[in-house]
Amino acid sequence: MMKKKICFIVNPISGVGKQKVIENLASDYLDMEKYDYKIIYTTAPKHAIMLAKKAAEEDYDIVVAMGGDGSVNEVANGLIGTNTALALLPTGSGNGLARHLKIPLDLKQAMTVINTGKQTQIDTIQFNDTNFVNIAGIGFDAHISWEFANYGTRGFSSYLKLSFRELRRYQTEKYELIFDGKSVFKEAFLISFANGSQWGNNAYIAPIADISDGLMDIAILNKINWRNGLSIGYHLFNRKLHQTKHLEIIKAKEVTVKQKRKTAHIDGEPIESGTLVTIKVNPLSLKIIVP
Repeated sequence: MMKKKICFIVNPISGVGKQKVIENLASDYLDMEKYDYKIIYTTAPKHAIMLAKKAAEEDYDIVVAMGGDGSVNEVANGLIGTNTALALLPTGSGNGLARHLKIPLDLKQAMTVINTGKQTQIDTIQFNDTNFVNIAGIGFDAHISWEFANYGTRGFSSYLKLSFRELRRYQTEKYELIFDGKSVFKEAFLISFANGSQWGNNAYIAPIADISDGLMDIAILNKINWRNGLSIGYHLFNRKLHQTKHLEIIKAKEVTVKQKRKTAHIDGEPIESGTLVTIKVNPLSLKIIVP
């Protein structure tokens, strides 16, 4: 049987630094009877997109993203609409997509998933002129992504510390959502456009999201304050926030949003979005390896 070609694209600075073990991980745990492989390290932002595109053009069967959600999103952007499948070795701080897909965070177990090679197709979502695979957002979480990018110390504890600090300062804003030929006005603390169900670390902002249903879950969160903060946090991590009055879910194929700010985040990475944002689902546009 002809071996399949697999390319590991590694972000050497993502998350908690597990990337240093990739050479031993591949040589010790990858099924060498099934795969020939190479390892490439990214050297700059967006480099993974170019590397993934090149691997697809060279007919690699699988490209493995080793890093956090931002790295996964870059690799996915290079593979959307191709015959090359994405696989994950999650080493980020949150690992939202990996958790949604139930890909093990233990790298040896995640390599076993790759060896099995079970493949499916998932939706991707176009956000203005780029794409994402898990969650994008505007409002508070976008604000935090910008602050976190310059915070210095990475990790979930730093993210929580920053979030609690900014909760006292951030105010709700008014948004106009245009879909199905009508305008809807919402006052919100944040709005997430969810393909997957969680930001990461099992924080479920869109608990009922289906990554292959051809729809996004527009998750609109009301104001967080000292009165409801503990309740929102509890339900966020217990996958029940959609059952409370704090969160509204709207399912749609496409939406245009008008906002006052000009910022957003895509899979946790801050971006300049402008005041007019258009989001559209691309159904079953990415092949991916799953358990």
